Amino acid sequence: MAANRWLRPEVYPLFASVGLAVGICGMQLIRNISTNPEVRVTKEHRTAGILDNHAEGEKYSQHFVRKFVRGKTPQIMPSLNKFFSDPNLD
Repeated sequence: MAANRWLRPEVYPLFASVGLAVGICGMQLIRNISTNPEVRVTKEHRTAGILDNHAEGEKYSQHFVRKFVRGKTPQIMPSLNKFFSDPNLD
């Protein structure tokens, strides 16, 4: 009875969007636990205290997504925005 209510084709996009959100959260959690220089999971690493390792922090903060969008304009459709906002285009 419950399977007939929830497994309709209309709810598949909802399942997909929630699954994508859970996947992104899981990816970020794994990234923080495994590569964040301020997170120490094992007892041996926790006893080290505060480390001044700026190179490792720079490597963590400047990941590939930031490097990819660094030179891009912060617009979703720059050509469409330019077409409607630039008065010189006729």
